[in-house]
Amino acid sequence: MADTKSPAPRPLSPHLQIYKPMLTMMMSIIHRITGSALYLGSLGLVWWLIAAASGPAYFDFVQGVFGSVLGQLALLFYVWALIHHMLGGLRHFVWDTGHGFELPSVELMARASLAGSLLLTALIWVYVQFMMAGA
Repeated sequence: MADTKSPAPRPLSPHLQIYKPMLTMMMSIIHRITGSALYLGSLGLVWWLIAAASGPAYFDFVQGVFGSVLGQLALLFYVWALIHHMLGGLRHFVWDTGHGFELPSVELMARASLAGSLLLTALIWVYVQFMMAGA
């Protein structure tokens, strides 16, 4: 029978204190966080749709909430989370096809996903602000 006593106590499984943080590991964690944030953001979307169906007074109230500084920050984060999660899903789809497993490709796709999510969010935000100013 194998000796289960080791000379030094070891953790039962690897964890964040063992691994050096890498971009791909951080992207995986952010992908999970954005997935969870999308649940909360979707509840906000449902609240806005219910307010639109409830009448002008309640809709104006909800519009005021989303129009506040905190509401705008929440909307900005929701848009970024949606785009970031989508690009992460596309990255995983590429992996599901059996491509992109080389380390340079993995790093490139992680960086592209992060940069693309920030760039697309900024473009959408600028476009929406431009359209709102014209309305």
